[in-house]
Amino acid sequence: MQSLEIVSNKKLEFINITRQVQTALTELTFNEGVLFVFIPHTTAGVTINESADPSVETDIVKDLSRLVPVLQDYYEHFEGNSASHTMASMVGSSVTIFVENGQLVLGRWQGIFFCEFDGPRNRKVYLQGIHA
Repeated sequence: MQSLEIVSNKKLEFINITRQVQTALTELTFNEGVLFVFIPHTTAGVTINESADPSVETDIVKDLSRLVPVLQDYYEHFEGNSASHTMASMVGSSVTIFVENGQLVLGRWQGIFFCEFDGPRNRKVYLQGIHA
């Protein structure tokens, strides 16, 4: 297993970690199989989506904010970050990616995004491969 350190700078932020994941994969000398990317945080997530146009990330953050508004009087959780927990549950804490010839098998426009919902913070991402 390998881990990555991620530093977020905003309350809500999508951070493209595709290159970091590919670099870690190369260091693992992992050539064929499946790679699991896992986020061990309750107010963050991970997703695969378009990475060519940064407005897609902005639009997703806007939609999540619209769907899960930060209304302090609405939530019972005393820490004030219930909306972050809800967004993280909606996005999910892991993705699975095929690996072929040591390369991530992603679509032409796809990238892997760490999704921060309660930043800024220092976070971890765990990677584990299963050989084919």
